[in-house]
Amino acid sequence: MGGSPVVVPYAAYLRVYEPLAAFPEPERTHWYRYASAGLTRTAQDELRQSLADLLPVPPVAVPVHESGDAFVAVVSGVTHICPWRTRLRGWLALENVGELLPEPVLDAMLPPVVRLQAAADHESWRERNPDARPWIRSATWHVPVRWFALVGDDEREYEPSGAGESKEPLLRYRTPMVQARRRVARALRVLKDALDEGPLIDGLIDVGRWLEEFHPRSLVELDYGGLVHVMGQDTLAEDRSAADVAEGLAALRAGDSAAAGVAYERLTDRWRAVRELQFSS
Repeated sequence: MGGSPVVVPYAAYLRVYEPLAAFPEPERTHWYRYASAGLTRTAQDELRQSLADLLPVPPVAVPVHESGDAFVAVVSGVTHICPWRTRLRGWLALENVGELLPEPVLDAMLPPVVRLQAAADHESWRERNPDARPWIRSATWHVPVRWFALVGDDEREYEPSGAGESKEPLLRYRTPMVQARRRVARALRVLKDALDEGPLIDGLIDVGRWLEEFHPRSLVELDYGGLVHVMGQDTLAEDRSAADVAEGLAALRAGDSAAAGVAYERLTDRWRAVRELQFSS
């Protein structure tokens, strides 16, 4: 990985792109002008900006102002927008950061006084914006299994390093919102019939509720993001995680728990190997 231009953390993303018509004014005009300007932003652009906020002393845990940037996707002539909402996502991330880092490390990176002020700012902001939600979810060092239930193998887009217009490798799925919601509903029916309540079902319910917050003509994107830089091109080319999830669900639907177990084991072995890379030197 020496010489790689990517910056940590190695994260995957689940994004929703809403059509311009879904945004109220004056936000709609802002995004129309933004898209018309032809600005191209990448996940690495957003990550670099976020890391730059940690350089001051004391560090800025959450941006003071909300980002006016977004990812733009034009599909079938329709412009779709995925706002970064970096400030909101920063607040949400802070709520869980204590589960990821030992307290002494966390205190050194973000002193308690900084975290307390950020939490107070979030509470005050949330009282004024009770219906706010992020357009982007992220996961470090893996793609959550439940995300693959939203997409199909035929929607997989893979570009190795140096292919096409991008010099960076790319692995992503894009699907219409109506299809993603339909797949969530089907997966939940199968899992509830075959399994006891558990984190997989709870996680899928949570994702389904999140999707319901958006315009029905939105796009849903599952992007491997920075994970492409640690998985290697051979692994990426062979990765068919969405197909594995679909195979496992089909087996459960047919009552074949053994075949479902094989598909699930194949999937978990693949992502266990990726997670273990974070501990390599």
